[in-house]
Amino acid sequence: MPTAIISHVECRQHSMHDHHPEDPRRTDAISDQLIASGLDLYLMYEDAPVVEREQLLRVHDKAYLDSLEEMAPDEGQALVEVDDDTAMNPYTLQAARRAAGAAVHGVDLVVGGRMDAVFCNVRPPGHHAERNKAMGFSFYNNVAVGAAHAIEAHGLERVAIIDFDVHHGNGTEDIFHDEPRVLFCSLFQHPFYPHTDPHSDRDHILKLPLGSGTDGAELRLAVDCAWLPAIERFKPQLIMVSAGFDAHREDEMGHLRFVERDYQWLTEQLTHIVDRVEGCHGIVSVLEGGYSPSALGRSAVAHIRALARV
Repeated sequence: MPTAIISHVECRQHSMHDHHPEDPRRTDAISDQLIASGLDLYLMYEDAPVVEREQLLRVHDKAYLDSLEEMAPDEGQALVEVDDDTAMNPYTLQAARRAAGAAVHGVDLVVGGRMDAVFCNVRPPGHHAERNKAMGFSFYNNVAVGAAHAIEAHGLERVAIIDFDVHHGNGTEDIFHDEPRVLFCSLFQHPFYPHTDPHSDRDHILKLPLGSGTDGAELRLAVDCAWLPAIERFKPQLIMVSAGFDAHREDEMGHLRFVERDYQWLTEQLTHIVDRVEGCHGIVSVLEGGYSPSALGRSAVAHIRALARV
């Protein structure tokens, strides 16, 4: 079965301050590199639907959703600041609804047997959004919305979320802190934003803090030892990925030193788990960080190539 790319033009309409690193060029960089690589010929393309409010309420509280809607500016109004680095323009929430809707649609495609893998080329990102808090460029926690949909709508009992962004997925941990049906594995530079505890008191939350300068060789050793056996023991019925590419050595957002082949290797390990675990439907990957357009495009192509097994 093919691999799908889910995106939507409305994801480009969200923008923050001039020169803000989380801008519309990010999704364009991935699309352009897919075409340049020829990989786009092997992929299916789907439009992201708008997420339903009930789907958001599985991971976010009603009061929080209401507050975002009340804060959102009308067309023609100025940006509304949510925190020091996160703001809404008049199109932000619609873009966020498409981003979360992409994760839900990806789950439906993979669990429904129509696709083996999906990559959601969407923005704004989501893994910093907590149950009651927007932060770190994030409003709705896209991957969490997708995982909750897999559990509640499809009846899955084991969903693994793999987060390889340079920043810890604090929002995803907050949402699933007490949910053992979700195995959450997050690697991240430490110490670094969002300055969360590098240790976990939950067996289903595996943190992998990495020091500044960590390269691909160290990554592979750590993942081989700390993650892969645990993921396979968990026997996931679905693997979801918070795919941040800001740990690339060319990305000035962080200080890790990954390159394209590292993202490809890590993705290949996840596809091997899909093959070995009976009843695992496949992989749904959702874009998080990545702020050097060239490195982002090349890294995402390496990731998608591994998902598509091309």
